Amino acid sequence: MAQMPQALQQALERELTGRDARQMERDAAAISERYRTKTGEGRRLLTRRDEAAAYAAARMPATYAAAWAALSEALACAGIEPKTLLDVGAGTGAASWAAGDLLELTRVTCMEREEAMRAVGSSLMRAGSDALSGAQWISGDITADALEPAELVVEGYMLCELAADARMAAARKIWQAAEKMALFIEPGTPQGFANLACVRRELACLGAHVAAPCPENESCPMAEGDWCHFAVRVQRTRLHKALKGGDAPFEDEKFCYLALTKERPKSVCEARVLRHPQIAPGRIGLTLCTAEGIVGKSVTKKDALWKRVRKIGAGDAL
Repeated sequence: MAQMPQALQQALERELTGRDARQMERDAAAISERYRTKTGEGRRLLTRRDEAAAYAAARMPATYAAAWAALSEALACAGIEPKTLLDVGAGTGAASWAAGDLLELTRVTCMEREEAMRAVGSSLMRAGSDALSGAQWISGDITADALEPAELVVEGYMLCELAADARMAAARKIWQAAEKMALFIEPGTPQGFANLACVRRELACLGAHVAAPCPENESCPMAEGDWCHFAVRVQRTRLHKALKGGDAPFEDEKFCYLALTKERPKSVCEARVLRHPQIAPGRIGLTLCTAEGIVGKSVTKKDALWKRVRKIGAGDAL
């Protein structure tokens, strides 16, 4: 079960100290509604520091976990260890914290247009590593401003907030700024998947290599209207449960991601499980995305893969 670093959890608790719990619940609910109904219009969705703090408390555990899962898989497939990071549309810095947990970073730049987000994010990062605590937070809008080059450029849940006609221009900017890898993370929804499918087609024409999550196929084999996504289980704190309005001790964050590299990746997966395995006595049925397309595979107790697939789940590499 995924959990944020202790230093980040403690920093977030300090940021929330003294704030009215009921007001935070109202702010979190209002922000959630805005992101649900206004996303994709390019509008500003929060402006006050109190709102940014409530957003961080409600969403950072899940966005950190999704970024960590996507980036750890992408780095393993690509076989690279970037030292510099540009976090585009950084929010309160969840993707940067995930990168800092996985890499020995020497420079971190967070680009975020909302002053309230920058204020909360920079405050939280002072509790991080040397690279995180020394991160440069800059005001910028990807639809209008140039990007600073970095070996790794990440966007987390940002393309989906842009107007549809601005997304591909933003994706090209991210790719051009990436010296080694560009990582796109979007909501695990049909629209999030469709956004990344468009990014893949657009940037393949510019020489991008798909490092993860896909096998080495020329184009996505998904039929029109179909989609895939990933999920990570996130442990909830008492405050997190209150802000999200639920009693469950965990939540499952669904996300899509696409990691593109300048050089051919070192270890692309041969196949990835697309659907929950179908388990029957003595047999497990798998739906796999492979270099040859989407195929079904039946594994029995006699197969060498049996022990492996007994523990496998949707989204896992095989």
